[in-house]
Amino acid sequence: MSATKTQDWQALSELVRGRPIVVERVRLTDQDIAIEGAFELPRLAALAAEDQVFVAAFVRSHGSIKEMEQLFGVSYPTIKARLNRIGARLELVETDPEPGRGEVLERLARGEITADAAIAELGGQS
Repeated sequence: MSATKTQDWQALSELVRGRPIVVERVRLTDQDIAIEGAFELPRLAALAAEDQVFVAAFVRSHGSIKEMEQLFGVSYPTIKARLNRIGARLELVETDPEPGRGEVLERLARGEITADAAIAELGGQS
């Protein structure tokens, strides 16, 4: 990311101060295409700029707290406390969500599951 783009991102982060924002237009810079709608930023993008730098450093260090201690010049408990604080602000992404009603009914229609299995899968859904 160029220095100007980094400064722009830091200015935006300071402006919103962690409040939720919605992006309404996205433009592909290498093509003449723009997409309009309501797009939420990923949770990582909603972090303060210094927390984004911290997360990037943590990933680049392959999660080595010892390397993070050296890089930031702070103690193990300080690194752990910051990771805990950042982690509390991030929602986990559901990697195995429950199937939606439509998906279950489509699988039933294709004969991939029985009616009893479909009823069981839909048990908690309305």
